[in-house]
Amino acid sequence: MKTILLAFCLTALAYSACAQELYVNTEPASNMATGSLGIRLENQSFYSPTFKNRTTLEMMYGATGKLMVHGSAYVSDMYRPNQSFEGGSFYAKYRFYSADTIQSHFRGAFFGKASISRNPYNLQEIALEGDNSGLQGGVVFTKLIHKLAVSGSASYLHAFDNAGNAMPVSGAKNAVAYTLSAGYLLLPKNYTSYNQVNLNVYAELLGKSNPGYAQSYLDVAPAVQLIFNSVFRVDFSYRTPIYNSMKRNSQNMYLVRLEYNFFNL
Repeated sequence: MKTILLAFCLTALAYSACAQELYVNTEPASNMATGSLGIRLENQSFYSPTFKNRTTLEMMYGATGKLMVHGSAYVSDMYRPNQSFEGGSFYAKYRFYSADTIQSHFRGAFFGKASISRNPYNLQEIALEGDNSGLQGGVVFTKLIHKLAVSGSASYLHAFDNAGNAMPVSGAKNAVAYTLSAGYLLLPKNYTSYNQVNLNVYAELLGKSNPGYAQSYLDVAPAVQLIFNSVFRVDFSYRTPIYNSMKRNSQNMYLVRLEYNFFNL
């Protein structure tokens, strides 16, 4: 029993030690610990021209030290008069590089995502979070230096016609996405216990472009995050355009997320 409790505490402390790279709008190159399970409940909304919102239920699992997988289901009223099931997605990330030192590490990972949607999609952004059926593949690198973590990613997306009787994707079917995220650990000043509350602040840049269509955007998304007992996480973020020439739902959107993690399953 003491061995199990010690293993839990060490894993939880490791989770806290890298808290500043638990970005709100992007994924870092680091993975969850092997055998860990995370459950997320998320809501994203916008107010103009009318209030619309999407709820996402996401399950995350650390399959090995290098591989983690996600499964998500989406419900929203963004394309229909009432809340309805939109579809789902599967995400996998493989960490191929890691250089660790005391209070610092540099990691690289490949990631891929597949999504199915039944929405009558008629916008210009290719988004695999309930909007489009499609595929995404990319690479992400993350550097942690003491209390600061910086991460950047680049990826390619391809959209398919949405499922069922919905209208097909119109316009561009290919997109390039890129992100740059920074996270800083404000509290605690010094770690003495895994049940200390973590307070992290984030600034993230989220960009996407449809090659050949003169459609692109770059958003800034500041975020605040609290982590309780190293297992329960609360996120809040608001994204707004720095520039935008794309018809989409994701501009001026807030995000609220609750996440609970189980270690050493």
